Amino acid sequence: MKLVASSISQANPNCSSFESNLSSQFNKSLPSWNQLKPFSTKCNFPKLTHKWKQYQGINHWEGLLDPLDDNLRWEILRYGHFVDASYNSFDFDPTSLTYATSLYSKRSLLKKCGLENYGYKISKYLYVTCGIHVPACINKFFKKLCTRSSLIGYIAVCVNDKEIVRLGRRDIIIAFRGTVTCLEWLENLRVSLTHLPGLVTGEDGVGPMVQKGFLSLYTSKTSKRASLQEMIRKKIGRVIQRYTNEPLSLTLTGHSLGAALAILSANDITTTFKNAPMVTVISFGGPRVGNESFRKQLEQKGIKILRIVNSDDVVTKVPGFIVNLDELESNKDVSVGIWSRWLYKYTENMQLVYVDIGQELRLSSRDFPCLNKRDVAMCHDLKTYLHLVKNFVSSSCACKHKKIHSVQP
Repeated sequence: MKLVASSISQANPNCSSFESNLSSQFNKSLPSWNQLKPFSTKCNFPKLTHKWKQYQGINHWEGLLDPLDDNLRWEILRYGHFVDASYNSFDFDPTSLTYATSLYSKRSLLKKCGLENYGYKISKYLYVTCGIHVPACINKFFKKLCTRSSLIGYIAVCVNDKEIVRLGRRDIIIAFRGTVTCLEWLENLRVSLTHLPGLVTGEDGVGPMVQKGFLSLYTSKTSKRASLQEMIRKKIGRVIQRYTNEPLSLTLTGHSLGAALAILSANDITTTFKNAPMVTVISFGGPRVGNESFRKQLEQKGIKILRIVNSDDVVTKVPGFIVNLDELESNKDVSVGIWSRWLYKYTENMQLVYVDIGQELRLSSRDFPCLNKRDVAMCHDLKTYLHLVKNFVSSSCACKHKKIHSVQP
């Protein structure tokens, strides 16, 4: 089964004419990016203060999702802006000397991406390494396209005193982009489940398992580049030690592949650091990551995951299959029950039985006339997700504005 990877947030200057036209049509059909931000970027967000844990999911966002609480809405959008910055800072040009790295320095990135007044400072760039080894004959002719290590995101720490007061704590953000490079796409296609290293089997006889390609991206390294896992462990360990005597939160956020890596990182952080602060994942358009045992492990560790899903986005429906064992057992049709149980056993043996992880905020492109639900790329794009979040009201009243006008960027 194929895993459809992320459509990038901005057009690649060297992509095919088809992709360029698609991106152009997309930009024309969505409101301008500035409209997805608050009226002012000077920290014009709601004050959370003593309620911050509620918005970080301490109660699984109970009573905040349907209808969508406005304070939570702006927090989701704020984290989405940090994810978008990971796209905007990425050098997509394979002819460039800085291909697959950052266009900007750590000091200037947030300013270049319009987030200079958000009160954060980037402390670490994060790189991901693909575990797939390309044959030398292919690597010789397509060296840049077969780049194994590339910039995937960054770690940012809230350093502005006023913003810390508004948030009610010092917040650490780990932001990840989605799939961009050729080898990342290939890793996405390794959809079978694999055991997390060093973990014992669960009560059901099956230990925590995650998608093979995602785990490879998280743990692979080269002689010149540490793994994403090692980078995060090293930096987060220092940050926790430095701010251990004050209220602290760790928010991991990502789009598509980045959403999957955010979940793996959250699990690893809480496993490695017993004194870890409250850990929350804000996931945009994320694929399935692991099995039931893995989901239970995340819950036991107290990791809070808000999974934002566009019903028309195919990426959120892959990889693998979801099988409800309770429904199979309660089915009174003997022939259907036998067939269903056989199918479940077969997919389980193939390591393809996944579960959806986290509290879900379900949105839909079809509620907005300006969005084409048949356009796979548009339905998955990060800007689409932020547009949906900004306008969603509730499941009974999907959008704030029944008539949405297209605005040229």
